[in-house]
Amino acid sequence: MDRGQSGNCTDKGEKDMAAGKKENRNADHRIRPVAYIHTDFPTKFGIPRQSGLTGDLEAKIVFEPEFSSPEAVRGIEEFSHLWLIWEFSENVRKPGNWSATVRPPRLGGNTRVGVFATRSPFRPNPLGLSVVKLKRVEQLGNGAPVLVVTGADMMDGTPVFDIKPYVPFADSHPEAKGGFTDQTKEYELAVEIPEELLGILPEEKRDPLRVVLAQDPRPSYQEDPDRVYGMEFAGYEVKFTVSEKVLQVHSVMKT
Repeated sequence: MDRGQSGNCTDKGEKDMAAGKKENRNADHRIRPVAYIHTDFPTKFGIPRQSGLTGDLEAKIVFEPEFSSPEAVRGIEEFSHLWLIWEFSENVRKPGNWSATVRPPRLGGNTRVGVFATRSPFRPNPLGLSVVKLKRVEQLGNGAPVLVVTGADMMDGTPVFDIKPYVPFADSHPEAKGGFTDQTKEYELAVEIPEELLGILPEEKRDPLRVVLAQDPRPSYQEDPDRVYGMEFAGYEVKFTVSEKVLQVHSVMKT
């Protein structure tokens, strides 16, 4: 088989690709946020590692003035879910300062995998991709739209670069393989919160907190049952320990 029919690039193909680069009209690759999302996670610790794992916890997407015309979201209510393209704003590194391999928490934090075979936040371009559920569209006093969503795995104040509708017939692939994630067993922690501590939280935050804690927010390499962890959530600091797959909440204090 000659090179033109194989999976290898031909010299002509390589030249065509090089020429294609020169035709890019956005050569500086600058993009800017169209919105910012406001969530109950003021820090990275405790944020679910994937979208769709926060239960009914709501977040709000507020558009930048330039993109806040109601016309820009006309028809969006017809879709139940949205794709968000956003920035890992706390993980931005200097150009060229990236690693070809990372250690996914799902593999215990010890096995290295290629960065493009993971969803690690430590990437050459710190971009995240999440599916969220659209609950409703609200309006600010000036008429600007606000998207209320659930399932966001993002820190408060995260810049959102683009929003696209989730289209089931094209985006859903039940037969898809999950790579190493198919080999790692999903588990949840049993969460114990004394009633007197649970009562400190607003009622609408109680179940979402249980859902978040059940996913084990600890770093994968930490197993010390005596270590007390602190997580900021919805304006409160929640302190807990974990022993034998049971998470025990010890205090809830307003921050």
